[in-house]
Amino acid sequence: MAPGRALPPPPDARTRFLATDGYRAAREWARYEGTPQRDLFRQLRVRFLQRHAVDGGWALDVGAGPGRFTPFVGGPASRRVALDLARAMLEELPRRLALRGPVPSPSVERVQGDSLGPPFLTGAFGEVAVLGNTLGFAGDRGAEILARCEEMVAPWGTLVVEIAPGPGERSRYLGRLPARAVGRLLEAPPRAVIPRIDREGFSPEPVRREGGAFRRWAVQELVRRWTAEGWRPVDVLSVAPGLGPDNERAAEVAARPRAWAHLLEVEETIGRREERWRAAAAVLLAARRDASRAIP
Repeated sequence: MAPGRALPPPPDARTRFLATDGYRAAREWARYEGTPQRDLFRQLRVRFLQRHAVDGGWALDVGAGPGRFTPFVGGPASRRVALDLARAMLEELPRRLALRGPVPSPSVERVQGDSLGPPFLTGAFGEVAVLGNTLGFAGDRGAEILARCEEMVAPWGTLVVEIAPGPGERSRYLGRLPARAVGRLLEAPPRAVIPRIDREGFSPEPVRREGGAFRRWAVQELVRRWTAEGWRPVDVLSVAPGLGPDNERAAEVAARPRAWAHLLEVEETIGRREERWRAAAAVLLAARRDASRAIP
């Protein structure tokens, strides 16, 4: 490069997503499989979606990618729509659904489009889900995407959102125990494990540079917004504040079915505490629209 010539600006998130190819779509699917720690992150998200599924009518997965969580948006009788900016992501989706094994694959309508201007009617969906830090990667325009998603939720419908308030954290107590000891410990009932976790507190993960214009959202910011606009927040969950991204200990727990079931319960119990939300690398929120408030 000639002296004095400025470097070209880095591509924005929209440009990067439009350039997604099949290889990147496959990598996006793999983010939630292949290791026990990824399985933990995936299962906690699936369980959250299942608890807040609105059955029947239409359900929308915004920024669906290759459809990792699309089958869990809505209920058995729902008609699902996957919206994504990248054509390669949507092309990967049918193949991934077909590989789900004996579980019946739901029918999914695929729509390539921008979440800043989704091609859908106001109030058209009983459930709208915005996972995968779609709001964060949109930077300063994340609030616009959130507003579009809110508008698409029908009266008494549900909105599920994922945000990234902080760098993440993990239990000091579980982190100092040998991995095998953690597996044995979680054979015990959660009520016996949680007080030990509470006594020693939590350690924050190192802060990572997100690059670009990534925007972190705070839970209370969304709760205040929804409360003022006639929504009822019904659930908030920090994802895996106990083990965090610790694959070694997750592997030991995964080898023991009872311990794994207890781990999920432990993570969900402590993940619902308000003090766990601020530093969380991922928080899931569900809110219900009040039918008495008019949709603009």
